Amino acid sequence: MKKIIFAVCVLSISCNSSRKTVTESKETTSTNSNASIYAKSITEAELKTYLYTYASDEFEGRETGQPGQKKAAAYLKEAYIKMGVPAAKGGKNYFQNVPLEIKKAPKGFITIDNNKYVVGEDFLTFSVANDSFSEIIYAGYGIVDNAYSDYKNLDIKGKIVLIKSGEPKLENGSYVISGSTKTSVWSDPSKANEKRMKIAKEKGAKGVIYYDQQNYSRYLSYFNRMKSNANGRMSLKKATTDNFITVYINSKLAIALNSSIDKEATSKTLATEITFNVTSDSQDINSENVAAIIKGSEKPNEYLIISSHLDHIGISKNGEINNGADDDGSGTVALLEIAQAFKKAADAGNGPKRSIVFLHVTGEEKGLFGSQYYTDIEPIFPLEQTVANLNIDMVGRIDPKREGDRNYIYLIGSDKLSTDLHNISEKANSEYTKIELDYKFNDENDPNRFYYRSDHYNFAKNNIPVIFYFNGTHDDYHRPSDTADKINYDLLENRSRLIFYTAWDVANRKDRVAVDKVAK
Repeated sequence: MKKIIFAVCVLSISCNSSRKTVTESKETTSTNSNASIYAKSITEAELKTYLYTYASDEFEGRETGQPGQKKAAAYLKEAYIKMGVPAAKGGKNYFQNVPLEIKKAPKGFITIDNNKYVVGEDFLTFSVANDSFSEIIYAGYGIVDNAYSDYKNLDIKGKIVLIKSGEPKLENGSYVISGSTKTSVWSDPSKANEKRMKIAKEKGAKGVIYYDQQNYSRYLSYFNRMKSNANGRMSLKKATTDNFITVYINSKLAIALNSSIDKEATSKTLATEITFNVTSDSQDINSENVAAIIKGSEKPNEYLIISSHLDHIGISKNGEINNGADDDGSGTVALLEIAQAFKKAADAGNGPKRSIVFLHVTGEEKGLFGSQYYTDIEPIFPLEQTVANLNIDMVGRIDPKREGDRNYIYLIGSDKLSTDLHNISEKANSEYTKIELDYKFNDENDPNRFYYRSDHYNFAKNNIPVIFYFNGTHDDYHRPSDTADKINYDLLENRSRLIFYTAWDVANRKDRVAVDKVAK
């Protein structure tokens, strides 16, 4: 699992409770009774065999783009070939190349009306910026919404745009967009910043200067960490034609550009000359997702994606290997076993009605890059035909902070976009696996923000219903001590079967999962 950049997470917790075997509950009668036959092929023994190999020193911690990660991708490819599950891209092409680059902290300056401002002081950027403009378009909050737009009758094509954080209020103190005293999504930086940049880019802007005084210190802290990191920061490699500028400024520079920026949001043109002169060293990194598919028998052009991340954090500075047995070796081997169960069903003439894609993504630990590449840049299958994503990230251990039955799993996101998907999940568990489904981290106010920290989020942000399966963190999280001998294989078996049963229903039901909620 990816560590959230700005969260403060205190993980001072004990490890792995004593083992108590989980026996699968007696299965009730179901219209999909065949499912139980194939679910039984998901076993502790096979999961253990897979994981003791996948989380071994041979794979060198599977760091993104490094030799160990390449070995992991090759291992997964061979596993699918052996079980007879075809490559998603056809032929033997199981790999989806994901171009990445390592950037170091940018160096340079901005010149505004002959005044020089140095990166890392009054402004921040995390990429190259080289361009000049004779004017700046101030576009208030940079919002386009049904109830409000800062871009009405505003042409920003080829321009640099200045916008600020927050959202408009009425004189009575209520918010324009929500129509109440409650803020909307535009006040949440984790969601709104990307939306603002996307809108400006779609309207033809060459870049955005973003003023967010409340969060500037957080951006600066991240910049300083990047600056102190001699190895640089990994990111998706942008197409050479995309030179979109994104700059974050503090109040000093914001007021220099627009003295009334804190008081007004009315769009206007600022007669200000600005030149960007920022450079950054970069190094290309090649990595890959691994994708296999079982084609649907009746609706082959509708796709259920089951995902896990294949990477981990590699070798520590002292030479210790971070094997990542739980994070996310457990999800990886669960996905292999689920694929095998569906292949057995297909071979017996009971294959899924919809296509099922088994997607192992890279770069999760670096920033969810493999799943972002799949959803935002090169979907192998159309997103509009993707009915759901079931994402598996850390499902082999026990959260020592949690009280209650050890036979549990945290579910995150199941009800965010689709009542259907949530109900399917509940029904599958009630009929078959009898796991305690814990929604603790599904709370909108969860300070850990796990909903945004694994690969399902890149599907959810594209309005695709998701479920994130997660056992919680433990003392071995992101440490060399996350090893295969500490996995609770009976729990891993039961949790994997739950995911299989849920996928079975989603893939075989008459109607595709309905999206009946708006993501918050």
